[in-house]
Amino acid sequence: MLTPTQTDLNQRALELLREDAEKIHQLIHVQLEHLTAPKCPLYEEVLDTQMFGLSREIDFAVRAGLINREQGREIISDLERKLADLYTKVLPLSKTKE
Repeated sequence: MLTPTQTDLNQRALELLREDAEKIHQLIHVQLEHLTAPKCPLYEEVLDTQMFGLSREIDFAVRAGLINREQGREIISDLERKLADLYTKVLPLSKTKE
């Protein structure tokens, strides 16, 4: 049985964090498109909870030496950019439905 190298572990940690960020993106996309408006307290609570959870995962990975702080910032920044892009695409559509 092969033992994973430190590089393998680092790559896997980074991959898992990016997957979790993508899950948040998809969750927010579904909510914006089908369920609620972004000013809804429930929507804000879900977003805050998910983003906090991801930031804690990233903090753990940084402290464990699996990723560096810059990689963690990149994951959060990328998700924030995707969410901003999503808002600009979805919100005008929801206003036209009203």
